[in-house]
Amino acid sequence: MGQRFDVIGTFGGRGRGTVLLVDDSRMQRRILRALLERWGFAVYEAGGAAAALEICRATHVDIVISDWMMPGMTGLEFCRAFRDLPRENYGYFIVLTSKSEIGELVHGLEAGADDFLIKPVHANELRARIAGGERVLGMERELNHKNRQLQEALARLNGLYDSLNRDLLEARKLQQSLLRAPFQRFGGAQVSLLLRPSGHVGGDLVGCFPVGETRLGVFCVDVSGHGVTSALMAARLAALFSAGTPEHNIALAPDRSGRFRARPPDEVARAINRLLLQDKDNDIYITLLLAYIHLQSGRLSFVQAGHPPPVVQRRCGEVECLGEGGLPVGLLEEADFECCETILRPGERLLIVSDGVTECADPQGRQVDIAGLARVMRQNAKARGPDFLSRLERTLEDHAAGEPLRDDISAVLLERDAPPA
Repeated sequence: MGQRFDVIGTFGGRGRGTVLLVDDSRMQRRILRALLERWGFAVYEAGGAAAALEICRATHVDIVISDWMMPGMTGLEFCRAFRDLPRENYGYFIVLTSKSEIGELVHGLEAGADDFLIKPVHANELRARIAGGERVLGMERELNHKNRQLQEALARLNGLYDSLNRDLLEARKLQQSLLRAPFQRFGGAQVSLLLRPSGHVGGDLVGCFPVGETRLGVFCVDVSGHGVTSALMAARLAALFSAGTPEHNIALAPDRSGRFRARPPDEVARAINRLLLQDKDNDIYITLLLAYIHLQSGRLSFVQAGHPPPVVQRRCGEVECLGEGGLPVGLLEEADFECCETILRPGERLLIVSDGVTECADPQGRQVDIAGLARVMRQNAKARGPDFLSRLERTLEDHAAGEPLRDDISAVLLERDAPPA
């Protein structure tokens, strides 16, 4: 070390930054310093690279102007050492040289130099080189400022996302609470339910409700779209099919004795259709499958409104697809809905699923469809209740080959007990 350095000059009226002059020639430093101070720079001087590094470690330097040939550490060696210093901002490095060969200049650029000044230095050329360095440093400061703004905005967004994520997790818990009992027994039948949103919350809804002591209603609803809007509509529909308060259940109507009877399923579909179309700002529609079963006779009546067809598995293991399709609910005022019937005998079962099941696709886009669903029922003919629905869910996951399921999955499994042997 051993070389003395001083801070020469102060910020000019324009405060254009700091320049470090490194040259073993005191006269060369004086000439350059006079020009730089006149242009509004604060100037540091060092007679060699070792003293210059001390200055760079102790204070912030914007621009370095260093001679190439100096005793001890050369200008290029100093440039490499300067680049290795920890800095918050970029430092612009100009090399003073008498060399003009292309090979030598390339060697200087590889060492980390930004620009060159050929000796003897002309004031206009020096000013132009300094201005170029200022533009680079100005762009870097602007970029750093924008990066800080982006980081601050990102931090705020992350905070909002964390808050929203917590709210959505709570909403998921509330939505799952709509599925109060995923397995229930009703006389000689049992009902199992599956509800799995593809995101935090979903627009599918499944459930069941008693109709007096002899009949049972089951339903599966799929709200168009995804996310919070669909989930809110699903919650609204859950209130319409309340099992605990039959007077609020849209599928039930009081008779003259004060007891509640089941409204025909096609009439229920028309009532919900009118209800959804009353809201002119609402562009949501639903698909619906609502079915009633008489627990003693097994007589089954249902309405299929845009929903995948219900599937019945007979005691012999054969599978039948029922229904004619029908229009979704809440789409057209003139839409009509038809009621269909069948018999579900002891030992037979009915499976209702949303299109998230039938349209579940593998990586090549091949869907499960109704044929695949029937195959799952045949392969798992002995599995009952929640065990069967768990197997169905695993089959869909295997079919998707590890990809996230793109749609909500919901299912209702209604099984009649087998007759005694």
